[in-house]
Amino acid sequence: MRIWLDGGLCEAETARVCVLDRGLTVGDGVFETVKTVHGRPFALTRHLDRLTRSARVLGLPDPDHDEIRRACTAVLEANPLPLGRLRITCTGGHGPLGAGRGEHGPTLVVTVAETTRRPDSTAAVTVPWTRNERGALAGVKSTSYAENLVALDRARQLGASEALFGNTAGLLCEGSATNVFVVLDGEIHTPPVTSGCLPGITRALVVEWTGARETDLPLDVLQRADEVFLTSSLRDVQALHRVDDRELPGTGGRVTAEAMRVFEERSGQDQDP
Repeated sequence: MRIWLDGGLCEAETARVCVLDRGLTVGDGVFETVKTVHGRPFALTRHLDRLTRSARVLGLPDPDHDEIRRACTAVLEANPLPLGRLRITCTGGHGPLGAGRGEHGPTLVVTVAETTRRPDSTAAVTVPWTRNERGALAGVKSTSYAENLVALDRARQLGASEALFGNTAGLLCEGSATNVFVVLDGEIHTPPVTSGCLPGITRALVVEWTGARETDLPLDVLQRADEVFLTSSLRDVQALHRVDDRELPGTGGRVTAEAMRVFEERSGQDQDP
């Protein structure tokens, strides 16, 4: 595998990042995960815009979109894949231990790995930990990812592929790496970004393309919603057939099935909506 590291392609096996890089020492970094289909990234412009918003929250320099686009093109050409997971990572770069940043500038890494199409439906569980909707990193896609990994490990132990969080106000927020939608009386609802959720790329497109409403929802809505589905860059729209111990229609849900159909059709028409 060939990757992009700070200005050029190199072999993944020989690529080196300084052990004092702030992305490693203090989690001072942001990233994006982009779906690629036959070497073409999906919704790259939206991903780069969100990367910039995340970087600004951390006080990192604005990522150079032109350089990142060149890097993505080079990596995808060097690693042809039918379906890929493209990862763009920007960190604070080599710096001193502690709070201060050094003068070496940011680190940029672009990698890609093969992935497979997700199952049409899956299971999720709620976890006892909360998202802080008023936290400094609310809505930021940060490399400080351990909280998500702990929650996801809990979900897998319980036979699910995703963990769902409430926030400190007791409202439904998001999954560890997904946004969540519920169907109530035939209408689609999803938590607003003020809930502390990540402003997902697929989430935004589903809201635009289906007319879903952004609504503050109590966490227990998962126990009474007619249908529930997840969205993310790699899952697209994925139905839930179980939340905790509650069985759901999965792909048999009429509204979810239509949302899946609309997303597949619209995303297939435009690679950079």
